[in-house]
Amino acid sequence: MSMKGLFFVCMAAVAASPVFGASLLYQGHGSLMIEAADGMVIYVDPYAGEGYDKQADLILVTHEHRDHNNIDLVKQTEKTVVLRSKNMLVDEKYQTKKVGSIQIEAVPAYNKNHKKEECVGYILTIDGKTLYLSGDTSTTDAMPGFKDRKLDYAFLCMDGKYNMGPEEATECARMIGAKHSVPYHMAPGKLFDQETAEKLKIDTLLIVPAGTKIDL
Repeated sequence: MSMKGLFFVCMAAVAASPVFGASLLYQGHGSLMIEAADGMVIYVDPYAGEGYDKQADLILVTHEHRDHNNIDLVKQTEKTVVLRSKNMLVDEKYQTKKVGSIQIEAVPAYNKNHKKEECVGYILTIDGKTLYLSGDTSTTDAMPGFKDRKLDYAFLCMDGKYNMGPEEATECARMIGAKHSVPYHMAPGKLFDQETAEKLKIDTLLIVPAGTKIDL
């Protein structure tokens, strides 16, 4: 093959590949904005922080407490898909749906402050990466099975008041065995709390301060 022909083959390969991978913005508290490589924008539990300027393709709500369900913060169109716990937990069965390029699987979330029939967590598959988003919960009966999933990220609530505290979250992180264990929802009324985040005692700890974007 001539050098000219090789050049065009290489340029075609670059053009066919996504320039950027997926990214995640931790807005604070339990709020996340995720952008897939194809540009699809997902908001999870909108409530806190900044970063609501991008139009939503998908909004996920783990439960209907006011600090997780302020979807009016998000720019929406008639094509925006909103999935709540009532859509994803039907007749006691956890649902799996695909919206665009994103696979969404509802999983249990519950404790004394959050009824099992009204709350879910999510496992998302985005550009080959898997993310567990706990929502508000304590240890659940589903968590031991997550280890076999070889999750890339586990976002674990740990405020110790409305859900599990750091010690229990650490045990959950070990049980789940994700490549990265990320503390969130760390302190009532705060976007982020560094001292609490550091109490997640596991080698896979990844601390993401509020307002920080990471590549997935």
